[in-house]
Amino acid sequence: MIEMLMKMFENSTDAIFFFDAAGKALALNPAAEQIMDPDALAHLKQGSIDAMCLACRGYTSDTDLQTCLNCYFSESAEPEDFSSFQVYLKTKGKGVIPYAATFHTVDEESGVRVFMLRDLTKQFKTQEQLYKNKMMKHVIEAQENEQKRISRELHDSVAQELLSAMVDVRIMKYMTKEEEVLNKLKQTEASMTRLLDDIRNLSVELRPAALDDFGLEAAFRSHFKRVEQSYGMEVEFSSGISTKRYGNEIETVVYRICQEAVLNAIKYAQVDTLKVSLFEKGRMLQLLVEDEGEGFTKGDDPIGTGLGLYGMRERAELAHGDFEVLSQAGAGTTIRVRIPIRNIGEEGDE
Repeated sequence: MIEMLMKMFENSTDAIFFFDAAGKALALNPAAEQIMDPDALAHLKQGSIDAMCLACRGYTSDTDLQTCLNCYFSESAEPEDFSSFQVYLKTKGKGVIPYAATFHTVDEESGVRVFMLRDLTKQFKTQEQLYKNKMMKHVIEAQENEQKRISRELHDSVAQELLSAMVDVRIMKYMTKEEEVLNKLKQTEASMTRLLDDIRNLSVELRPAALDDFGLEAAFRSHFKRVEQSYGMEVEFSSGISTKRYGNEIETVVYRICQEAVLNAIKYAQVDTLKVSLFEKGRMLQLLVEDEGEGFTKGDDPIGTGLGLYGMRERAELAHGDFEVLSQAGAGTTIRVRIPIRNIGEEGDE
């Protein structure tokens, strides 16, 4: 049995370390030596206490991706908390790598503990590729739905108005009375005015000029004015950002989520008034869209323009933010979005 355990220790692809109660390394297998940063490895072999701190870049807790609070090496750490966790280590030639880790006592009397690591790089890359494929699928689906909607708008409004104007022009060729021609010209002018409005509305929906030129607050006010004119819904808008600008990605994400949330409220909430708040708090740009309407139970998904709640959440996550929906049947709906702020001009902004 001892021989089998020694073979497992020597030949395992998992990195295995043994430490005493004080944090001094007692032994480490070849797999552990291969991954360790040379400086940290030298200190481990010298028996330096807390030598792992030279390589460790923190573990993943339920609140932080990488943290050193309540370290797994500390005496106050609860053993059950580290039966399975994720840790980041600076390695030899590969930089900082995520590992699946276990850390527990194997000899209560002497306090000997074993620390085992398994490289998660391949799994992370697989998950990342899966997520990208999933995201691409949803992006393509959203684009197709939006293109269908624009196609219907072009056919039902723009094409119909153009056809009507073309018929009026043809009719005028055969008119002989000046009064009839003037009346028909007025009708054609009205038709062309409606056509121009339809094209402007489509243009704004595709990409509002106010968003690029003046920022979120101006784009919101312009959008809410159109909402009131088109649907009769009053939007009570409060803003704490004035003319402040953010990165293009942030502004686009927040605007599109708000646009979809307002449209969902128009379709499903059955209310005449909607509250929208936009403000900064703790280096986060926050958006609240609140109604006191019908609400919905968990599992319902107001689709809106094809983006839906799922799409809004995906948009927020793409900007490294979070998305929350609070709703109850008959008690209204609140949509809360929080996006980490990156001001315009900062590194990485386009």
